[in-house]
Amino acid sequence: MGRKQLGRDRLTITLQPELIKALDKTIDGRTIRNRSHAIEYWLTQSLLPSVTKVLILTGGEGVKFRPFTYELPKALVPVRGKPLLEHTFDLLKSQGLTDIVLSIGYLGDKIQQYFGDGSRFGVKLTYQEQKKSSQGTAQPVRQAREIIGDKKFLLMYGDVLADVDLRDLIEFHSAQKATVTMALTSVEKPTDWGVVCLKGSLVTSFAEKPIKNNSGSHLVNAGIYVCEPELFDLISTKAERLEKEVFPALARNKKIVGYPFSGQWYDVSTPEVYAKVLKEGVSLFR
Repeated sequence: MGRKQLGRDRLTITLQPELIKALDKTIDGRTIRNRSHAIEYWLTQSLLPSVTKVLILTGGEGVKFRPFTYELPKALVPVRGKPLLEHTFDLLKSQGLTDIVLSIGYLGDKIQQYFGDGSRFGVKLTYQEQKKSSQGTAQPVRQAREIIGDKKFLLMYGDVLADVDLRDLIEFHSAQKATVTMALTSVEKPTDWGVVCLKGSLVTSFAEKPIKNNSGSHLVNAGIYVCEPELFDLISTKAERLEKEVFPALARNKKIVGYPFSGQWYDVSTPEVYAKVLKEGVSLFR
């Protein structure tokens, strides 16, 4: 065993030629970059606790999406022949993530009636009904604790469409010592979202929709996270939004890291963005 480098121990190993050939076949230059990464990737998949549950928040009223959402929850707004949320299911299925918890609120009965137990869509669905007093993104996560349990989980917002390698995101998180790994995308007008500053992979500051972007960063919160179960303990009973009360505190305490990705990303929260998705979002539809 050699010296440590970038938080890792250097090892010298010998492998059978047949195993090396099989390993090389998994190298695609994206998810698995080289032999060293391939060995670490497959050991991580085999030996470290993996993410099995996905929590998707779908309880928002979609105020900015009106008039579409007066009678239809945003999750069911049609996008190229499918409800918006079904495209997220397709992404999750393609990466082996099928155990999904839907946090429902506004018009949640329509979501439940449409998707049922998820079997028609190739996923397993459990529903968590948000309490009427719960607003924002914090309490729905806290309320899902009993269903999620004491394992790390993937958290997604139901109005996000993204071309992101979730397996690589999860592997990246497993190599960190953080409570939350936040997927990040780059946009021209970052003040419309949560602006993130990074030092290496560490999130050094998080500002939700700042009036001015004094940091100069164009990296923003993409609404996709890998979370350790300790996150539940960090959400107070009075917290309303993860973006206002939880993520900034995690950044101050060096408990959150960022994972930039380059694929297409849309926060489908307004009719204008909806129109862009229909016109531009080719790589998002499987």
